[in-house]
Amino acid sequence: MTSDVVAPAPETTAANGRGEVHSTAGLKALLIGSIGVVYGDIGTSPLYALREAVVAASGPSGTVDPAAVLGVVSLILWALIVVVTMKYVVILLRADNHGEGGTLALMALAQRAVSRGASTIVLLGIISGALFYGDAVITPALSVLSAIEGIKLVTSAFDPYVVPLTVLILLVLFAAQSRGTAHVAAFFGPIMCVWFAVIAIGAIIPVMKHPEVFLALNPVLAVSFMLHHGLIGFVTLGAVFLAVTGAEALYADLGHFGKRPIQTAWLSIVLPSLALNYLGQGALVIADPKAIENPFFLMFPDWALIPMVALATIATVIASQAVITGAYSLTQQAIQLGLLPRFEIRHTSESQFGQIYIPRINMLLFIAVVLLVVMFRSSSALASAYGISVTGTMVVTGMMGFVVVWKVWKWSPIAAAALIAPFLFLDLTFLAANLLKVLEGGWVPLALGSIVMLLMYTWRRGSRLLFEKSRKLEFPLADLVAMLEKRPPQRVPGTAVFLTSDPVSAPTALMHSLKHYKVLHEKNVILTIEAAPTPRVDPSERVRLEQVSNTFTKVTLRFGFMESPNVPKALAIARKLGWQFDIMSTSFFLSRRALKPAAHSGMPRWQDHLFIALSRTANDATDYFQIPSGRVVEVGTQVTI
Repeated sequence: MTSDVVAPAPETTAANGRGEVHSTAGLKALLIGSIGVVYGDIGTSPLYALREAVVAASGPSGTVDPAAVLGVVSLILWALIVVVTMKYVVILLRADNHGEGGTLALMALAQRAVSRGASTIVLLGIISGALFYGDAVITPALSVLSAIEGIKLVTSAFDPYVVPLTVLILLVLFAAQSRGTAHVAAFFGPIMCVWFAVIAIGAIIPVMKHPEVFLALNPVLAVSFMLHHGLIGFVTLGAVFLAVTGAEALYADLGHFGKRPIQTAWLSIVLPSLALNYLGQGALVIADPKAIENPFFLMFPDWALIPMVALATIATVIASQAVITGAYSLTQQAIQLGLLPRFEIRHTSESQFGQIYIPRINMLLFIAVVLLVVMFRSSSALASAYGISVTGTMVVTGMMGFVVVWKVWKWSPIAAAALIAPFLFLDLTFLAANLLKVLEGGWVPLALGSIVMLLMYTWRRGSRLLFEKSRKLEFPLADLVAMLEKRPPQRVPGTAVFLTSDPVSAPTALMHSLKHYKVLHEKNVILTIEAAPTPRVDPSERVRLEQVSNTFTKVTLRFGFMESPNVPKALAIARKLGWQFDIMSTSFFLSRRALKPAAHSGMPRWQDHLFIALSRTANDATDYFQIPSGRVVEVGTQVTI
């Protein structure tokens, strides 16, 4: 059953903000906070990235060639410089949607900037959003598993306990989500600062012993490696990409920290630490090819192994926390943009905006993550599954970025293409290299992404068909009001609010109320809730009033895609606009639709059933819009689709 009352918002003028610091917190606090939240994923990539890339470069022989190691380190360093620094830190952080970043924020920005092709932009947003869920599943599994595997270097007796211990940590992590992250988030930044300091310091001795590793700073080595290694070089490129996974978080968390703290943290702390660590691992493997077993942990002395495993575990939990929180935020945006049904959203902090918890998403993520750990059982096996979802998201982000540079920034198409094409070519190359690993595990994010894409597409398409069919069946509101003014039914005191997604037609709940009760309230409000294509809506623009007649008023409430709709709070604003609103003398009428498949709906029969199943999972409109349940009257109707 569904009571879909969110209407599409009218197009607004695209803003071209700059994602500056828009918080009262100081730059230093935001900088440390961004290190904890934004850089957890990319900051823990050294645990496995260089190992997997060198193993791939070794080919079938398994022989570690020092020249190949230098080529791999050079590829990793220049991937960090080109993909992360130039594409994300320098360019995409400027493409903000009223201060917000992320794939769906970029979609909304690009969508309202084009007059034609908006449906293609939405499709790109659906693809990138779906692939992000694949990333959200693989990151916790791979990160925690790779950290726990360091225990095996202490003694092989721990080997059988790696998977159970990983599952236990993940269980605790997901169980703690319902309590919110507001309290522990304060520790994320300082812990990750310690992490980056330690991984940089640990690399100093190996680099001093083998300073020739600094030759990897020359991009010629990276190009030479690719030219001379053929298919093996291409396969290696897929593993090299593991070093830049997490770059999307830079853009997605723009709204939480602002552009300057994210840029400053990357250039002054994160990039130097990562570069030094990869150089240290490369120097260690050049000196001792056997160290390729686990070059990250073998950089440290024996006495430091257990503390490093503990620190790595904490860092990977923080990295996992960031991507889980990202999945919640993406889901909230997708719901507001009409890509997913309403799910229950709980706010876990009264003081910090955006601290949310979605029980259904949390449970699905936990099940999927544990299944991956149990199926693959090692970080090396799981690394093959990583990369496709992230590279796919980056390709789509590049495409939408071109639209924004062209249409929003008002560059010429040639100039926009000249800026974006090199990055898009690199992203497509990385994607092609990762696609070689489909049979080894790359099918996992593709399967997950395909499922989410199907769900999003079905929900969006079914909702549109339902809206169009309902409009054909419903009576024009203007005609109904004119009839009621001429021949008014019996009046009852109080205010009736009728929620509808179509303010032009008479709400089904109103028609049923007149049919069965044969009465009309003294004041009647036709309430429409719009999802704006901006992250947030200014309170002054929240409410729009339109007097239809003496007894009927149209009220439109607008909420951004980063906001949770709160109808009573929004209606309180209407008092300032002259509407006398008293929640205790107001009844809210909602129509609850029971859907049945029609013979010819515009969708295949299986998709009809999928849409109906999705509508049944939708959270109750009363809870979602935070309307007091004691003031709600629901009217049931049956609709075929």
